[in-house]
Amino acid sequence: MANDLNQASDSFVQRFLLEDLDIRGAMVRLGSSWQAMQADRAYPAIVTRLLGEMTATATLIGSNLKQPGRLSFQLSGHGRLKALILDCTQDLKIRGMARFDPDITDAPLQELVGDGRLLLTLDNPQAHLPYQSFVPLEGDSIAEVFEHYLAQSEQLPARLFLAANGEAVAGLFLQKLPSADTRDPDGWTRIAHLASTVKPDELLTLDPETLLARLFAEEDKRLYEAREVTYHCPEDWDKVRGMLLQLGRSEVEAILSEHGEVVIRDDICNRDYRFSAANIAELFNGATPPPPTLH
Repeated sequence: MANDLNQASDSFVQRFLLEDLDIRGAMVRLGSSWQAMQADRAYPAIVTRLLGEMTATATLIGSNLKQPGRLSFQLSGHGRLKALILDCTQDLKIRGMARFDPDITDAPLQELVGDGRLLLTLDNPQAHLPYQSFVPLEGDSIAEVFEHYLAQSEQLPARLFLAANGEAVAGLFLQKLPSADTRDPDGWTRIAHLASTVKPDELLTLDPETLLARLFAEEDKRLYEAREVTYHCPEDWDKVRGMLLQLGRSEVEAILSEHGEVVIRDDICNRDYRFSAANIAELFNGATPPPPTLH
């Protein structure tokens, strides 16, 4: 069944287990979903690569969500790279964007971000408030930042290997489970070394079964069913209308008078919501705000 999904979808996550070593992992590859996220953005190559690596990582971590909800990642700072923002839901619907200075050029992550941090937010509909965690930026790459975060938050060593270009993004994730040293004292060191030989082209082109067989030829591997990943940024006119109603008629009409129309920008979905004078009149004549919707 996993193979059927891989053939039908170019955007998926597939988990695996090295059974004799008690080391778990996952592979992610995003094709059309990643291309849809970037459509009409015209990102510079360095921004494309970093956002792609962040997207692969967010998808890998988001695939572990056990309950309905949204996991959001925001890497931000005061350098030329202002922000990388990613959302991933429990059913692997993703969206994201980048903010950056126009003169951004290739450089190590810490130099690009400057005084930065990583904010993780888990928005669970069953919880009263979202859970948030601030993570210092330890490392000079997206992979190193998240390896450090996972080691601190889960107390389990992890390795992450990422590749990204304008067409696709991919990632290989490995994590040492508590009984790994009992199974094989040298297993984690050996597997981490073998994984470090992976090439970006292999991550971006080889199917999980082939890649794992190539990297870990001597190990028993259990592959779980692949899960499809989709880009999801639907229009939400009701939410925007509700926001305008809460802003109030006088303020909205002042904006309309100054600009001739009201334009609400949705940066993360790369979309403008435009309201003419007739639209605004219709909205405020007897309208009531729609119920709040989740962002």
